Amino acid sequence: MAAEAVSVSKSVEQVSVAGDEPPSEYIVKDSFLGSVHPSPPLSPFPIIDISLFSSPSPAEEVNKELEKLKSALSSSGCFQAIGHGISSSFLDKVRDVAKQFFALPENEKQKYGRAVNESEGYGSDRIVSDKQVLDWSSRLTVTVFPEDKRRLNLWPESPNEFRLLLRGPFRYIIEEFASQIKVLTSILYKAMARSLNLEENSFSNQFGDRASMKARFNFYPTCSRPDLVLGVKPHTDRSGITVLLQDREVEGLQVLVDDDKWVKVPVIPHALVVNLGDQMQIMSNGIFKSPKHRVVTNSEKLRISVALFNEPKPEKEIGAVDSLVDEHRPRLYRNVKNYGAINYECYQKGIIALDTVKI
Repeated sequence: MAAEAVSVSKSVEQVSVAGDEPPSEYIVKDSFLGSVHPSPPLSPFPIIDISLFSSPSPAEEVNKELEKLKSALSSSGCFQAIGHGISSSFLDKVRDVAKQFFALPENEKQKYGRAVNESEGYGSDRIVSDKQVLDWSSRLTVTVFPEDKRRLNLWPESPNEFRLLLRGPFRYIIEEFASQIKVLTSILYKAMARSLNLEENSFSNQFGDRASMKARFNFYPTCSRPDLVLGVKPHTDRSGITVLLQDREVEGLQVLVDDDKWVKVPVIPHALVVNLGDQMQIMSNGIFKSPKHRVVTNSEKLRISVALFNEPKPEKEIGAVDSLVDEHRPRLYRNVKNYGAINYECYQKGIIALDTVKI
C-alpha cells in the first residue's frame, strides 16, 4: 500500500473541540500496543545531578553519580536530569512557545504543514500502513542542527502571528534551547563512557561533527476515551539520546519496566527527562537500554511537551564500541546506517526495530 494513502476526515484537535467519539483509526485494538490504563502507579524514578559531570567536584560525589547513571541506563534507560544549568524561567518560555503555536488557528498552522512522506513541519502521523493505529496528537518538527539543514520556512516566525511579548520569537527560543541541550548531550555521552570505564569520546565519536538534532513540539488535546486511545503508541526512540521537557503540570508519559508494567513518569517542572534511543543500545552492545515508552490521553486537560532528538547523520555507520565486545559478551547487533528510517517504519507496523538488526 502506498504511504499516506489513508486519511482521516478531522484532525484530533477538531474532534476534541467537538467532543466527538474518537474515530476508529485511533482506537487501540492490537495486543502489541498493550492495554490502555491512564493512571498506573508512579515509580521511583532516578534523579541525577549532571552538574557533577562538568564542574570540579569531589571524586567521591562524581563516582557515586556515575554509578547512579550507569544503573539507571542499564535498567530503565531513562532518568530525570537536574543541575542542567537551564533556568526554570527559560524552560517556561519554551513551553509558552509550544502553547502559542498550537493555539493558532488551523489555517495558520497549516502554513508550516509537513509535506507527504516527510517528517518535518506541522501535522500528525505519517501513514505507512492501513492497519496503523493513529496517535492522538499533533506535532511540529524542525531540524535544528546541523544549521545548514534547517528549513526555516517551517519555523513559525512571522512577527504578526507568532511573537511572544517580551519573550522573543520562536527562532530565538528554540535555537537557545537546542544549543543548551547540545552541550548537555555532549556532557552525557562522556559521562556514560566514563561510567563504563571507556575513553570518554567512545560514544560521541560515533556521532561525528555533523550529528543531527531535531526538535519536536507535541500537543495532546483532550480525548473523550482515554481508556481506548493513546497520545503516542508504545515505541523506542531512534536517537542516541532524547531530552524531553514535560508539561509543567499534566502527566502523560509512561515507561515500560520489567517488560510488563507501565509506570508514570512524574512531572518535575525544573527537570529534563533523558531517555536513550536504540542507537545507544547498539553502541553500548546492549548494556544501556532504549526504553519502550508511550503517552496516554486525558479527558480533562490538554498537554504539551518538547522533545529534542540527537542522532548521527543518516549516512554514518554506527556499531558497538569495540572494547564492549569480547568472548563473554559477543556483538549483539550488526553495524547500521540510516537507522532512523528502520525505526520509524517498524514503529508504525508494530515491529521491534532492534530485533531487525540483531546478529
